Amino acid sequence: MSKSRAVVLVSGGMDSCVTAAIACIKHDPAFLHINYGQRTERRELKAFNALADHFGIERRLVAELTHLNKIGGSSLTDEKIKISETVPAKLFNPGEKEIPTSYVPFRNANILAAAVSWAEVIGARKIFIGAVEEDSSGYPDCRKQFYKAFDAVIELGTKPETKITIETPVINFKKSEIVLKGKELKAPFELTWSCYKNEDIACGVCESCALRLRAFQAAGIEDPIPYMVKPKYV
Repeated sequence: MSKSRAVVLVSGGMDSCVTAAIACIKHDPAFLHINYGQRTERRELKAFNALADHFGIERRLVAELTHLNKIGGSSLTDEKIKISETVPAKLFNPGEKEIPTSYVPFRNANILAAAVSWAEVIGARKIFIGAVEEDSSGYPDCRKQFYKAFDAVIELGTKPETKITIETPVINFKKSEIVLKGKELKAPFELTWSCYKNEDIACGVCESCALRLRAFQAAGIEDPIPYMVKPKYV
């Protein structure tokens, strides 16, 4: 029995890597990567291609959403906004989160719109995205209700015969659970990139590095990528 086609959004980070590994089990995956003018765009694209090669993906697309860079409003796209080099305690307390400066306004809606367009053309019935809600930065477009609402948008905005739904297989996971799931699936974490600041050696202190290091430390597994510094977060 042939596998159904699915579009898998692959940023190059650990969450999308594990999501891709999950999607590849039961689906025929097409990998989609978005360049939106982020600081580490070149390094993330390198990670995307390395992951696509690892999973043997021939059908892959890199889309340019550079208007997100021109709009700005995020420390990931506007160099005038400093990326925090300290980790607030609230980052690790799900009930007390503030939306960080790394939030790119409505990014996931823009990304999903591109994914839906491609999925409709190639006949994919699923879109996989590695969104995490509980144990993450607290971005509003990573919440379960956002994806439920977007499913309704897809149904209303595509052809009557088009049936596409969004899959968020790690949305309820703790980040440490994502690491453990990745180990179980032999996900190639060594090919991934999470740092918001650097493209050569991960800084170890930005928000994304902190979440990642904390996840590996909590899982009791050594993170395979190099860091400038490796603080203890647990």
